[in-house]
Amino acid sequence: MENYELLITAGLGLAVLLFGYRIKKIAFFIVWFILGWHLMTLLLPNIMHLLPEVVNTTLYKDVLLPIAGGVLMGMLGFTVEKLCVSLICFFLVMAITVQYFGTDWLTLAIGAIVGAIAGGVAVQLMKPAIILATAGAGSYAITTTILVLASLNQEVFYFPLLIGIAVIGAIFQFSTTKRSS
Repeated sequence: MENYELLITAGLGLAVLLFGYRIKKIAFFIVWFILGWHLMTLLLPNIMHLLPEVVNTTLYKDVLLPIAGGVLMGMLGFTVEKLCVSLICFFLVMAITVQYFGTDWLTLAIGAIVGAIAGGVAVQLMKPAIILATAGAGSYAITTTILVLASLNQEVFYFPLLIGIAVIGAIFQFSTTKRSS
C-alpha cells in the first residue's frame, strides 16, 4: 500500500475507533469499505489471469478495482444492523487470525469458530458489541498502519498496539455514549 492509502485508512480507523457507535451507519460503511478494499487488493493477484488487460492497467489495478470492492462491501454496511455487527466481529477475528497466526487450515478453522461465537454474542449485546466491534475495527486499521509506517516488528508490537488502541477507543465510546440507547 502507498503511504497516502495508509494515512486514509488510519484516519478512517480513528473515526471508527472513537465515534463508531455515534456514527454506526457510516462506521459500518467505513469498516466494510476498508475490508472490501483490502480483500480486493489481496484477490487481485489471483484474478489477474481472468482479465489480464484490465488488471495490468495501473488505473484499474491500483485505484478502480479496490474502490469498487470497497464500495460493494461498504453497501453491506447499510443493510441489516445485526448482520453487520455479527459479520464485523467474525471478520475481525479472522483478520487477526490470518495476520498473526497464519493461514494453516486448522488455524483458519479455529479462527472461524471463535469468529462465529464472537458474532453470535455480538448480536445478543448490540450496543456494547457495536462499540467493541468499531473500536476493534478502528484499532486494527490504525495498528496495521502504524506497523507499516514505523517498520515495527509485527510479532512484538501487533497485539499490544491492537489491544491498547482498542481499549482506549472502547473506553472513549462507552464514556461518551452513556445516555444513548
